[in-house]
Amino acid sequence: MPQSNGNPSTAVYVQTNAATENAVLAFERRADGRLAPAGRVPTGGRGTGQPHLPSQSSIVLGDDGRHLLVVNAGSDELSLFAVEDGGLELTDRVASRGATPTSVAVRGDLVYVLNNGTPNIAGFRIDGGRLVELEGSERPPSAADADPAQVSFSRDGRTLAVTERGTDSISTYAVDDRGLAAGPTTIRSSGKTPYGFDFTAAGAMIVTEAFGGAVGAAAASSYSLTDSGELAPVSGSVADTRSEVCWAAVTGDGRFAYVTNFGDGTISSYEIGDDGSLALRAAVAGATREGEKGIRDEAISRDGRFLYAIDADAQKVFGWTVGSDGALTSIGAFEGVPATVAGLAAG
Repeated sequence: MPQSNGNPSTAVYVQTNAATENAVLAFERRADGRLAPAGRVPTGGRGTGQPHLPSQSSIVLGDDGRHLLVVNAGSDELSLFAVEDGGLELTDRVASRGATPTSVAVRGDLVYVLNNGTPNIAGFRIDGGRLVELEGSERPPSAADADPAQVSFSRDGRTLAVTERGTDSISTYAVDDRGLAAGPTTIRSSGKTPYGFDFTAAGAMIVTEAFGGAVGAAAASSYSLTDSGELAPVSGSVADTRSEVCWAAVTGDGRFAYVTNFGDGTISSYEIGDDGSLALRAAVAGATREGEKGIRDEAISRDGRFLYAIDADAQKVFGWTVGSDGALTSIGAFEGVPATVAGLAAG
């Protein structure tokens, strides 16, 4: 039975990543964007129990908001939840077909999970509340030492992309009508340590670059996506002057991108041109605890009104309103997450 309350269309979800019993924590989003705890639902698997899960998109909502997918990095599994009026209901849990799954992507009923320990990507179909293995869908990254950070579909669902920190590269896979991914086709990243990314509706890919965690070296770059699923650089590394940038989120209208800088607790904002080019809007557009490490995963609510980010070290979820001009205004910090918290999905 469902075990969380609140309106599922506006809920915010994170995972505990606990080593003994991973679970999803739900928060009810109120009209002003503030959050209130709305329940805890076990995933049936285990997390790593580590204070940081180095990936983006370890928990994601389906396109229609009716499904929630969560990786269990400690037990090499993927969990599927139905998002219902009464809350979440665990409907399936399957092996991830690799080791240490850290990121998951969904488009329609097609799902791909990224295994970091193997490493590979592997596909599934959502069918009647079950995850059905897509036979022959496993694909490797460009190298065994790729250290992949995230997998995600382009907005049209025809391309999968994976950032590779270990090789300073980005790999793409063309997805056919059967859901099978062909590739990879790999290019060098504009900057070192490509990490989190998001796509605009027009097809531009916005990628964060951590530069190995060097102080003050954080940046973001952008790429265009061809019809054949290949990437071409648009804006090279555009510095944000901060440290250890990791996660990226793009507004639904494709005008702004927000990146979280783990190294100093800040969020930087970028303006996105019609051609996908990037310009730094604000080096510090928002902050959890400026000057202190801890800010991690982020997500923009589907109505575009709010941005949320977790600060694992502070054990809080922070929120901001998103202005029409891209400005962020704090709406507060909300208790109720453990130090191992990972991933963030916003309805």
